[in-house]
Amino acid sequence: MRIQEFDLNRLPRGEKTRRSLEIPTRPDDGDCSLPLLSVIGADAGPTLLVLAGVHGDEYEGIAAIPQVFAAVEPDQLRGALIMVPVCNPPAYRAALRSSPVDGLNLARVFPGAVDGSITQRIAHWIVDKLLRHADFMIDLHTGGIAYELPLLNGYVHDDGRLGQAALAAAKAFGAPTRWGHPLPIPPGRSLTAATDLGVPCVYTEAPGSAGIDPDVLECFRTGVTNVMKHLGMLSGDLIRRPPRHHLVGHGDLDSVIAAPAPGLFRRECGLLDAVEAGQCLGTIRDEHGAITSEIIAKSAGIVIMLRGLPRVEIGDGLVHLAHRYEP
Repeated sequence: MRIQEFDLNRLPRGEKTRRSLEIPTRPDDGDCSLPLLSVIGADAGPTLLVLAGVHGDEYEGIAAIPQVFAAVEPDQLRGALIMVPVCNPPAYRAALRSSPVDGLNLARVFPGAVDGSITQRIAHWIVDKLLRHADFMIDLHTGGIAYELPLLNGYVHDDGRLGQAALAAAKAFGAPTRWGHPLPIPPGRSLTAATDLGVPCVYTEAPGSAGIDPDVLECFRTGVTNVMKHLGMLSGDLIRRPPRHHLVGHGDLDSVIAAPAPGLFRRECGLLDAVEAGQCLGTIRDEHGAITSEIIAKSAGIVIMLRGLPRVEIGDGLVHLAHRYEP
C-alpha cells in the first residue's frame, strides 16, 4: 500500500494485520517501504505508537516488536497498537546508523520534509500518518554497534502534562535506569516531533552490540506491555521493576566529550560510574601504542554513554555525563 493512502483512523476494529507502506521515492533512492504491524482492539481506547530501527544497527527493538505483536489479540485490546519495527530500511539493510542513500541520520531530521531526501521523507510520513494520530509514543533505541549506554528509559523531565505523562509511563516501562531531559528537547528527534504535537513519549537506550541481548529484548517486550497496561489498553498487573538510577541531563548525544585525535580509545571508566572533575576517563593511543590524548572530565557526573568501538576519528563521541536526580 502507498503510504499516502494509509489512514490509521479507518482501520476496522478487531483487526490484526501486517502491512508494508511504500514511501514515495526518487529514481536514485531504490525501493523503500515501512513494515507496519497493527492490532486494533474490539473496544475503543488510546493509540500507542511503537517505533524501532530508526538507526539501522540497533536490533533489540526490531526483534521485540514482532514478539509484542504475536502476544496481543484484538479481543484483549482497548484502542490501537501501531508498531513500525524498521523505520529506516536503507540503514537497516546496510547495518549502518545512518542511511547509505543520503547519509542522513533519521533520528536528527524529524519532522522531515515531504519533498526532501529519502530519510527526510521517511520522517515526514511517520509523523504525518502515524505520530500525529497517537496518544503515546515509544521509540526503542540502543547504542548500536559503536556506543554503549545503560538499559534506560529517557523521558521529558517537566512538571507539565507531557512531562508527567512521560514520567508515569517510564515508571511503568521499568528500565533499570531512568533519564529525564528538561525542555527544550534538541531538534530533529522523534521526541521533539512528538512533544511539538502534544504527544507524550518515552524512548529507550541499551548497551550496544552487533547481536541481540536477551535481557534487553525481554525488558523491551515487557516494557511495552507494561505501558499498554498503564494506559488501560490491556488488563492485568504490571511487572514492576524499581529503578536503580534516576538521572537528569539534556540528553543530547551529539554534544559529548569527543575525540581530539584519531587512534585507539581505551576507556578508564565504566557505565554509571560517578566521576569527578579532572578525572581521566580514557586515553587515545596511536599505532605505536603511545598516548596521544588523555580524555579528562571537565565536571563531575555519572557516565551515561561510552564509546564501545575502540577505533576513533577526530570528533567521534567518547563519553557523556549525566547527573543524579534530586527532587
